[in-house]
Amino acid sequence: MPHSYKDNPRSFRSAFNGLAVLGVIFCLLPALFPNGATASGHLNVITIEGSINPASADYLIEALEVSERDGAVALLIELDTPGGLVSSSQDIIKAMLNAEVPTLVYVTPRGAWAASAGMFVTISANLAAMTPGSSIGAAHPVSIGGGGGPSPAGNEGESPAQDVSMEKAENLLASYVESIAKHRNRNVEWVVDAVRDSVAVDAEQARELGVIDFVVDSRAEFLELATGREIEVAGEPVTLDLKGVEVERIEMTLLQSIFNFLADPNVAVILLLGGLMGLYIEFNNPGLILPGAAGAVCLVLTGIALQILPFDWVGLILILLGLGFLIAEIFVTSFGLLFAAGIGCFLLGGTMVFEQPDLSDLSVSFWSVLVPAVLGLGAFSGIVVLALGRSLFVEQQSGVDEMIGLVGTASTALSPEGKVFIRGEYWTVEASESIPAGEDVEVIAVDGLKLRVKRATDSRQIF
Repeated sequence: MPHSYKDNPRSFRSAFNGLAVLGVIFCLLPALFPNGATASGHLNVITIEGSINPASADYLIEALEVSERDGAVALLIELDTPGGLVSSSQDIIKAMLNAEVPTLVYVTPRGAWAASAGMFVTISANLAAMTPGSSIGAAHPVSIGGGGGPSPAGNEGESPAQDVSMEKAENLLASYVESIAKHRNRNVEWVVDAVRDSVAVDAEQARELGVIDFVVDSRAEFLELATGREIEVAGEPVTLDLKGVEVERIEMTLLQSIFNFLADPNVAVILLLGGLMGLYIEFNNPGLILPGAAGAVCLVLTGIALQILPFDWVGLILILLGLGFLIAEIFVTSFGLLFAAGIGCFLLGGTMVFEQPDLSDLSVSFWSVLVPAVLGLGAFSGIVVLALGRSLFVEQQSGVDEMIGLVGTASTALSPEGKVFIRGEYWTVEASESIPAGEDVEVIAVDGLKLRVKRATDSRQIF
């Protein structure tokens, strides 16, 4: 017969006591494992290799959001960068300082560097480590075209406007990096020097100066040393436990990878020059199609890159002016002056097209990228100009006018009209005098379908 807990008080009390014990355990779990940073979770890992740009910033910020949603114990950022856009760095830093998941930065592999904007990202992490042989620093703002700020020697060669712009950028970045270092308890004096004086140090020196926390040979060693460290996440203390955590890698999406590739100023300049070369070939050889199509694709990709990178219209106009000079050289006898002016405009425009000192610290490599690319374009253009110039002095080999000067044989007596055999064909001709059959005649004019001839004095061009 069915019975209830009321019929058996002892069973009722036992069940009640069991529920009470479970309730106490659930209440103690948050205290035992604060913020879920336990070894039972997983560690998300991303890699930023190359410039700091909108694509890499979106990648890192998205990885932070994923880590917060899926309960990762931390996000590890493996970093190797020469720097990047100031705006993208600010987006990354803002996300890292306000993240609800611990952030770790590891500058790796050996020979890697966290230069300029990369230094900002490194000191913004809860914990930072570097591999032996890596370096950090050199955060002085420079233009994306490669120019720098005021030199210690006295700003020689710079306009007052450039001096003011660079001083403004330097002061803003120094103040910004100082606030980050204070928040993360890092060496404030050194990070400010890195901005103002472009100082850089290796991994061991960075640890001694208090810029980073560890120098480690591997990711596993970093996680082992980080375990047990108490950090602050979203205003709350968190003790890291990273021993034995499962590592999950977050990869860039296809679009992020494409935009990350295009956000390199060197790539943008090469695509721009390649696009102009393709159109230049197509204009000089209509109907080839392939050079024109390839040039159009390069220019479309350049347009996308210019939407990512801050650029200067003056530099872009100079590059287009250089192309105009090269084309003009074909039609104007300038003895190479227009050609030289075109090459000069390409070089000057290439150094200026990304001249934005307060927006980026990337640079176009002048000697290893810009000069070879412009010289390649110039060499090809020179060959085209030389070939077209030589063709102007070659005798015409097709068309009606090509008949003038040819020598044939009179098939009939010319008095003054008759038939002449020239170049495998019989032509109706009109002679300037009576010429018997079998004599050699020379074409002196073409009148519709009739040739005008005279007695030949030189038979070397008989056809």
